[in-house]
Amino acid sequence: MDRYEEYKKLLKTMMSEYRYRHSLGVADEARKLAERYGADVEKATVAGLLHDIMKDQPPKVQLQTIEDSGIILTPVEQASQKLWHAIAGAGYVRMKLGIRDPEIFDAILYHTTGRDGMSRLEKVLYVADYTSCDRQYEGVEHMRELAKISLEDAMREGLRFTIQELSGLERTIHPNTIFAYNELVCDKLRQQRDSAV
Repeated sequence: MDRYEEYKKLLKTMMSEYRYRHSLGVADEARKLAERYGADVEKATVAGLLHDIMKDQPPKVQLQTIEDSGIILTPVEQASQKLWHAIAGAGYVRMKLGIRDPEIFDAILYHTTGRDGMSRLEKVLYVADYTSCDRQYEGVEHMRELAKISLEDAMREGLRFTIQELSGLERTIHPNTIFAYNELVCDKLRQQRDSAV
């Protein structure tokens, strides 16, 4: 049994059928985006498969995994239970699955918040999570079209969507999300200025 099959078998024991199908969809989309944008295809597939490994675990289990990983939550992270699965997931794949690759760890860790200075693999996973075949939110087709044209444009749109949604619900917004958005907007403005010269 290859490691992908081993991971799939494990995922089936840890998540709902819906979440399992989503994980397969994100892995497939991450592989395609990695091929398109020059990221490591194998790492993208593994990160896609495992990115939500802790999502269906109870909050208490997520917090225990985070603590066992030696990760200390910031006040914003403590207040945002929706973020815990990504942090716990990164810790789980390192501790329990022995995946020591820092690129895979970071891709899983930041797949919900983003951050400034994201690697190509991190961007691939972030966008794949928004554009996988199972996603059915208003605007998903626009996101899929952007992902075909520019990874950075798709990232910026995903971050804008997240910021609007969270602020509309009066929820905390992780600083990493703001940093990632600002960096991408500044990069776009710089490119526009450079092309106008």
